[in-house]
Amino acid sequence: MAMACESGAGLVMTCLFLGITPRTIQNWKLHGVVDKRKGSPRHVAHRLTAEEEDAFYAIATSPRFADRTPDEIVAILLQEGEYKASVSTLYRILRKRDALRHRQESKKPTASEGPQMMPVTGPDQVWAWDITWLKTGVRGIFLYAYSIIDVYDRRIVGWIIEDHESEACAYALFARVLRGRKVMPLFIHADNGNPMRGSTLAVLFDDLGITRSHSRPRKSNDNAFIESWHKTLKYTVAYPAPFSAIADARIWFSGFIDGYNHRHLHSGLDYVTPWQAHSGEATQIYQRRNETLDRARSDNPKRWRTQRTKRYGKPPVRSFCRPFSKAS
Repeated sequence: MAMACESGAGLVMTCLFLGITPRTIQNWKLHGVVDKRKGSPRHVAHRLTAEEEDAFYAIATSPRFADRTPDEIVAILLQEGEYKASVSTLYRILRKRDALRHRQESKKPTASEGPQMMPVTGPDQVWAWDITWLKTGVRGIFLYAYSIIDVYDRRIVGWIIEDHESEACAYALFARVLRGRKVMPLFIHADNGNPMRGSTLAVLFDDLGITRSHSRPRKSNDNAFIESWHKTLKYTVAYPAPFSAIADARIWFSGFIDGYNHRHLHSGLDYVTPWQAHSGEATQIYQRRNETLDRARSDNPKRWRTQRTKRYGKPPVRSFCRPFSKAS
């Protein structure tokens, strides 16, 4: 441009030669020649360097975290006193490197309108239960896993595996769990199958003063907590279906539930285990994570663009759907 002007070309001719408008040159003189167009390269103070991205990516894809989600990875690192970046940053790094994929054959989640909810403020207030089929080596023959979950802290409070589905099996499970744990939930929720509607089980609950409730017709979300548990069970990498024998299924199920209750970081509990939520240990874990985040923000405030910082420790209130179709 300078050469064109020195040779005698005016501003208008120079702009025609360069394919720009005179207003553009005026803006350059006033504000400099920094490219402010959308998508143009620019310096972002809070952005990770290439070396920091590589280090975070290496940690996230290490064998230690091979079976963890980005939310779990960040939560574990914070719990250990180490902050690399936010969960959204880790998702962005994985997405950029084409490393964000479904690791199992589960369907992608779809949005749906949820039912009306009521609060659950403590353990052993609301239990939900259901029966799921387990594949065997013989086509058309299944085992049946009966599971009871505490809606508040997501613990599996009782289970059995049988070779048939019946009200008698459900009655035996609840009689054993209620007698062994010496607790009486306020509500017990289930679907509308024959074992759930059985008169013998209903008499047991009524005698103990437990309110029975059942899902609305064709509304699987009314029993969402136990359905979510079934997905966690069957889509785990170590799920050994088909099972060769009922004894093998019971042994594997026992070990998996122990790991689920004591080691599985539950997303619905802000990434603590069901037992940590039940025992109250979760409060200290949330505090350590939040302190690590605060210290990281104090050391490098440019990493945060807003005043908001993620806080671990959701209010200890769960919910379950209402109204129910009460059993008669």
